Amino acid sequence: MKKLLSMLLSLALVVVLAACGQAGGDPANPDKLVMGFVPSQDSDKIADTVKPLADKLSEELGVEVEGRVMTNYSALIEAMGSNQVHIGFIPAFGYVLANDKHGVEVILKSERHGEDTYRAQYVVRADSGIKSLKDLKGKTWAFADTNSTSGYLFPASQLMDEFKVKDVQAEFFGEAVQAGGHDNALITVYEGDADVATTFEDARDTLEQDYPDVKKKLKVIDYTDPIPNDTISVTKDLDKELVEKIRQAFLGFNDDKEMVNIMNEVYNWDAIREAKDEDYTIVRDTYKKFEDSIDIDGN
Repeated sequence: MKKLLSMLLSLALVVVLAACGQAGGDPANPDKLVMGFVPSQDSDKIADTVKPLADKLSEELGVEVEGRVMTNYSALIEAMGSNQVHIGFIPAFGYVLANDKHGVEVILKSERHGEDTYRAQYVVRADSGIKSLKDLKGKTWAFADTNSTSGYLFPASQLMDEFKVKDVQAEFFGEAVQAGGHDNALITVYEGDADVATTFEDARDTLEQDYPDVKKKLKVIDYTDPIPNDTISVTKDLDKELVEKIRQAFLGFNDDKEMVNIMNEVYNWDAIREAKDEDYTIVRDTYKKFEDSIDIDGN
């Protein structure tokens, strides 16, 4: 399975390269900086939303900045490994993979509701009769992406520990659906095509505009332990002075109401904090305890 996923990651990278072309200039000081995002909601909406963020960062740095929405976390990680993307908005697990595989460096992390951690949640239909994790046995599971920290890694780890299984897809759930985004995972359950979705807390907020009854139709039955918040990470080849400018520019957004609103709209971030690799030890340890048992290429 790992060989197959390695091939898929390589294919994803080829697609990225073909579609995007090489970012010009020296990898340490590129002519254009590319910021990579993975949709937690509609891709077109994110692309429109992040443009003012890219424009503001470009103004602060004196370098053209482009916001680019990737198909999934694997594509973002591989694009950063090849310097097609220089700044990545990566969740905790994606960061660990990117750091281990390509030396990607975390510089900042998000703050939500005054905290730098969050939880994953298990969401089911309110009329499903499902009340606890044990009721999920044999059900259909919808998740965003196998590289999603809250969508996959932490829920899978919790279920493996609680029900003494090595592979939650094969040994616990009846079926699994990779939905491509937290919103899509929730919609899959909302529409009755899956029994449970695992998402960040509370991803239902992102659907309320289009699905006003989402919190009546979908209920949360449990949560995981706390997870370190999402990162802003950079490629290992970027010039250190440029990295520091990027860090300070993002931290400066904390005092800019418009930028805070954009960050909140894109990923529900309320502020940006300093971060270091050690903050993600718990994620690395969680991944390593079953890296040979899940369908992720972590090499």
